[in-house]
Amino acid sequence: MKYPNQILCLLFFLFSTIAFAQKEINNQVVDFFSDTPIESASVYIKSTAIGTITNADGKFALRIPKENVSDTLVVSSIGFSTEKIPLDLYDASEPIYLVEAVASLDEVVLEAEIRPKTGNDIVLKAIEELPLTMPDSSYIQKGFLRHKERNKKEFKWLIESAISVYDSGYSVPAKNYLKINVDQMRKSYDLRDIDSLFTYASYLNQNSTVRTNPKNLRRSQVKTALLEKSIKWNDNRVNGLQNIFQGKLNMFRNVDGKKALFGEDILKNHQFKLDTILVDNERKLYKIEITKGEEYVGLDTKGIYNEGYQAKGWLYIYYDNFAIKKVEYELVAASKEQKSRSKRLFDTQTNHKLVINYKEYKDKMYPNYIYYETPKLVNVGYKPKNKQDEQFAEQFNKEERYYFTIQEILFSDIVLDHDKIDAELENKWDMDIFSPKPYNKEFWETYNVLLESEDEEKMIQDLSKRASLFKE
Repeated sequence: MKYPNQILCLLFFLFSTIAFAQKEINNQVVDFFSDTPIESASVYIKSTAIGTITNADGKFALRIPKENVSDTLVVSSIGFSTEKIPLDLYDASEPIYLVEAVASLDEVVLEAEIRPKTGNDIVLKAIEELPLTMPDSSYIQKGFLRHKERNKKEFKWLIESAISVYDSGYSVPAKNYLKINVDQMRKSYDLRDIDSLFTYASYLNQNSTVRTNPKNLRRSQVKTALLEKSIKWNDNRVNGLQNIFQGKLNMFRNVDGKKALFGEDILKNHQFKLDTILVDNERKLYKIEITKGEEYVGLDTKGIYNEGYQAKGWLYIYYDNFAIKKVEYELVAASKEQKSRSKRLFDTQTNHKLVINYKEYKDKMYPNYIYYETPKLVNVGYKPKNKQDEQFAEQFNKEERYYFTIQEILFSDIVLDHDKIDAELENKWDMDIFSPKPYNKEFWETYNVLLESEDEEKMIQDLSKRASLFKE
């Protein structure tokens, strides 16, 4: 078919506009002296919420909207200097080097102003300042979610989604005023074996009046549809997004919640020790160690014994305004009951690993990156009674039996315009990340995602190939 010259010119213009609507930059962030990659470094456009973080190889990929291609790229990491690079002068042929930078603890001791000096007092002061440092009005954050589940050998499950999180602000309960929506889905592979009678028994015990012991169940007696239903129920119960955003794990946003992790009893089940003073983005930062308190920590999860832990990890708090910059938090089995349960069901004593990194935007601290890891029982094992049964035992060994789930969320945009927020809230919101959605290629061509490490990417590609073979 032939087109008039005017139409050809118009088509060329449209395609050119699409092609140059964004600029994508790729690079690696490296420690100047050790020449090693820096993981989890922040890479963002100055004065915006557009950004990403580096992967385990120190690498990143960032898509920059057309209106920001002449702005400044900021690269920072806790304990290092900050690089500010005009995008007009950006050169990807060389890595971005950061130099280690540590502030002296003596500087704080010699200052005349009265300031908290112990780790406990600094953390209590930071919690006291949350109404000033956390968002105090409604907003929507746009982000990328990667949900992956694996045993000790390989990936079994992968979901990649674009999500929106609406929050009315710090002063109201998240359970009632925070909403999550899965906007788009990019990948969804589920190659887990449907064999969890333990999960099916839990489902029956939580949703009926009859108590069921998994030892009394036989796979041949359970319909596959019912087993799949119970597994999805358990997926949402253990790894639904509501756990990260609406519950105790969102420890600072929900500090006023019932039995909050960092609530009124914070010093009964946690202790905080000042370690040193670091530098982040040219600001001083307290580094505080989280240690165990006199009492155990628990998550109060319905239907699961999620109690009997001790906490460990690190808190990073800005020196000037006591804003929380980052938390690294682990819950380790401590009670006799939890130690036994964790070893028997999960083959690990660390049941929860949580990292939340915050980014300052318009003088408030917004979640920027979230990492959550937890073990997950998929089957209850198999003990052969005779030689004929031994051929089935291999699939239930430790490498196959014990699973863990990792959820990572990168937020790359913040919406504060109330008209835009109201317009989005008029749509139906659905936080179910486990239901596949149609793939929208055009959407993902312009959306910022987390860059995987080379090793993880290879495992994802292997999973993709196995999923294709499974379909065939």
